Amino acid sequence: MSEDGRLMSGSSRRDDKENVALRPRLLKDIVGQDRVRDNLQILIDAAKGRQDTLDHVLFHGPPGLGKTSLAHVIANEMKVNIRVTAGPSIERAGDLAAILTHLKQNDILFIDEVHRLGRAVEEVLYPAMEDFVLDIVIGKGPAAKNVRLNLPRFTVIGATTRLALMTAPLRDRFGAQFRLDFYELPAIEFIINRAAGMLQVQITPEGATEIGRRSRGTPRIALRLLRRVRDYAQVRADGVITGPVAGEALEMMAIDHLGLDDIDRRIIRIIIENYGGGPVGLETIAAAISEDSSTIMDVNEPYLLQLGFLARTSRGRVATAHAYEHLGIPYDGKDDRDTPDQPSLF
Repeated sequence: MSEDGRLMSGSSRRDDKENVALRPRLLKDIVGQDRVRDNLQILIDAAKGRQDTLDHVLFHGPPGLGKTSLAHVIANEMKVNIRVTAGPSIERAGDLAAILTHLKQNDILFIDEVHRLGRAVEEVLYPAMEDFVLDIVIGKGPAAKNVRLNLPRFTVIGATTRLALMTAPLRDRFGAQFRLDFYELPAIEFIINRAAGMLQVQITPEGATEIGRRSRGTPRIALRLLRRVRDYAQVRADGVITGPVAGEALEMMAIDHLGLDDIDRRIIRIIIENYGGGPVGLETIAAAISEDSSTIMDVNEPYLLQLGFLARTSRGRVATAHAYEHLGIPYDGKDDRDTPDQPSLF
C-alpha cells in the first residue's frame, strides 16, 4: 500500500472512532426526528413493562440520518447486547444461521442495508423472526432431513436506504417501521455545537449556522464538515470556527451556501445544458458525469428533490426553474416537459 493510502486509511479510522463517540446513547440525547423518538419511547416502555422482547424494527430513509445510531440507542435503552452486520455480508444461509445461534435472550441483531439480503437468506430469516426457530437441512439426497432448532427471543432491527427493493414478505415482518426525514436547521446546529464541545473545538453561533445550512439536513455530513472546518480553522484561524472562517473553508471544499457540492451542480448542469432541461434518464445522467446511478439516486437526488431543483417524471429527470436560478442560467419558462408537444385541436 502506498504512503497516501496508509494516511487516508488512518484518517478514515479516526473519523469512524469520532463518529462512534459523538453518537447519542439514549433517546433523551436525540435531537430532531421527534415523531420517531416519541414512538420508540412508547415501544421501549411497553416492552419493558411487559418484560418482553422488543418488536422487530425497520428504519428507512436517505443515508446519514442516524439509522445505525438509533439501533444502538435502542440497545442501550433496553440494556441488551447488539450484534451488527450488513446485508451484503450475509452471503449464504449458513452465515445467518451462525449469527442467529450465537444470540442470547432479548439480544438485538442489527442488519444494515437489509434490502440486499439474498432470497435464500431471507427464507431462513422468516421463521426466525416469526417463531424464533431455525430450520436446518442436514445431509443431501434421500438421506437429507430437516432439523428445527429453537432460538432465544430476539429483536431484528433493519436499516435500508431503498425500501422499494425490500421484498414484501420481509418488510411485513417488521412490526414497527419508521421513516427518517432530513433534519431541520436548529437540530443540525445543536448537533454541531454538541459535537464541537466533545471535540474541544471553539465555535461561534454563526459558525455553527454556516456549517449547518450547508449540511443538507444530514447529521453525518454535518459532523464530517465540522471536522474539515476544524482543520482549516486550526491552520488559518487560530482554531476558532466563526461564520466567515466556516464559509471560507466550505467554499474551498466547493460546497455552496445550500450545501450542493460539485457532483450536485454537475448533475443539474448536465440536465440543463446537454439535454435542454430534461426529461433525461438516470442512467444517461450517470454516464455523462461518470458516476454510479445508485449513488446519484441514494445520495444526490433526495436532497435535490427536497430543494425543488429536480422533478421526477415518467420520462426521466427534469431541472426546475429553481435549478436554473441557482446556476444563474436563464429559464425558458417551459414547465410541462412530461408530455410531448402536440398541435392544438382548435
